[in-house]
Amino acid sequence: MAVEIITREDLNEFRNQLLNDLKEIILSKPQQTKQWLKSNEVRKLLNISPGTLQNLRINGTLSYTKIGGILYYDNSDIDKLLSGNKVKALPTLCK
Repeated sequence: MAVEIITREDLNEFRNQLLNDLKEIILSKPQQTKQWLKSNEVRKLLNISPGTLQNLRINGTLSYTKIGGILYYDNSDIDKLLSGNKVKALPTLCK
């Protein structure tokens, strides 16, 4: 039975290869966001109460799909809502 000695240099080389492989995996896969969000996910995302979310539904600000008793919201609709209500910052003058 042969004994193989592993040096610090071997471990450092292995670590560097492992880190490079992990970086490639992370960078090669774009982050996927969920297309459909449930009510609790939308409330957490927007930091709003159940009543506020209900008002957004009732007044037609945020569209939804209801399947069974579960309400689903399209992530792109939420992005449009946020973009449509964006307020541009005014430049401040430093004196």
